[in-house]
Amino acid sequence: MSASLLRRGLELLEAPDRGKALPALQRGRDGLRAAGTVRRRKRAPDPGRNKATVKGRVVKSAIEEYHKKKAVNHLRENLQYMLKGRFVADKAITEQVLAQNRGRKSKDQPPKKAAKKKPEGTVFTEEDFRKFEREYFGRP
Repeated sequence: MSASLLRRGLELLEAPDRGKALPALQRGRDGLRAAGTVRRRKRAPDPGRNKATVKGRVVKSAIEEYHKKKAVNHLRENLQYMLKGRFVADKAITEQVLAQNRGRKSKDQPPKKAAKKKPEGTVFTEEDFRKFEREYFGRP
């Protein structure tokens, strides 16, 4: 690491009540020794300077923070708002709006409605069955 980067880092970390940079740091290489710098860094911090606490800070409860940020369910209010309205659009108009908003892809198309099958009735009558029985089995 270069000396200028080290100087800038120390300027950022120093207390605001102190002067700019230490005069020994501004002197150059001959004024400081590596052992002196290490000793200065290892020195016990000032008792009045604890950055972990801030004067007047209130400790927040984790439960209160959770309740603040918890998602709120608006379903009941939304349903009341929707049901409160009296105006109901015509079915033809709603179908037209849905058709306009529908895409051309097959996934956007509504499912085809299958035609209802009528229950198949027999074509033959009871008389036809008796006639067939007489011809086939030979009974009167």
